[in-house]
Amino acid sequence: MRTTMPLLALLLCSQVLLAQSREVRIYPGPAPGSEQWNWKEKQNNRNAIQLMTVFNVVNPTLTVFPADPGVATGASVIICPGGGFHFLAIDNEGNDAARWLAKKGITAFVLKYRTAHIDTDDPFADMMAGLNGPRQAAWHAENEATIPLSIADGRAALAYVRQHAADFGVDPDRVGILGFSAGGTVTAAAAFDYTAANRPAFVAPVYAYMPDSLQGSVGSDTPPLFVVCASDDQLHLAPHSVSLYSKWLAAERPAELHMYAKGGHGFGMNTQHLPSDHWIERFAEWLAQQGFLAPQP
Repeated sequence: MRTTMPLLALLLCSQVLLAQSREVRIYPGPAPGSEQWNWKEKQNNRNAIQLMTVFNVVNPTLTVFPADPGVATGASVIICPGGGFHFLAIDNEGNDAARWLAKKGITAFVLKYRTAHIDTDDPFADMMAGLNGPRQAAWHAENEATIPLSIADGRAALAYVRQHAADFGVDPDRVGILGFSAGGTVTAAAAFDYTAANRPAFVAPVYAYMPDSLQGSVGSDTPPLFVVCASDDQLHLAPHSVSLYSKWLAAERPAELHMYAKGGHGFGMNTQHLPSDHWIERFAEWLAQQGFLAPQP
């Protein structure tokens, strides 16, 4: 059968899009600890800032963004979007970063970890009511119950990618994790109490919520750390980043901290015409310095 060039190009393009939209579940059955959750996952951008959000996540998944073939390094990263454990900023802190890193040769996996159940189609407004309004007490109680499940999903995602590394064309010993805000909690927590199956090759929390109560000890085998935040973070999370960096420094483990004067909270892959816009370029430079952008023999 003869295939015309335009049709062949269309088929190849479709295959690339299919590969990038491939989504896999990280548990073989219901996620442990939430077996009775029966609500439906939703996605929309119907909120005051038109932020694309995923919410009411019941079944954690990874969406795969394969590294560009010409520059693939074998390294990979799990990306954890933020959203106060009530939603996921799936583009700004997920898919957009994944596409950028895939072009650098890093296979990226965007993690949809479990989030608290909400009864509204505007999770951003719900978050604002939880941070500063009438939902404050309930919202924080929901977070207390959800955070351990979200952290467990981050660890399970690392184990899943490492176990199925051959299927994804990545090196099981070069799987790192990157996350923003609440996703930064999931990311930083992966650096503590890990096992041989779920140890990350590196951790990169960006304006992470990571109070001392969620931190553990830093040992001689603790993965390298890359930290990003802004001094003017509206949620006052800069000290959390400094605390993490200080622990790595005290333990003489590899660490790099980028604390921008301005940027606020939630800048992700947004363009604000500030130095913080370029954090991901600094991240790529750090990955190169650590040897993750060089293909392994």
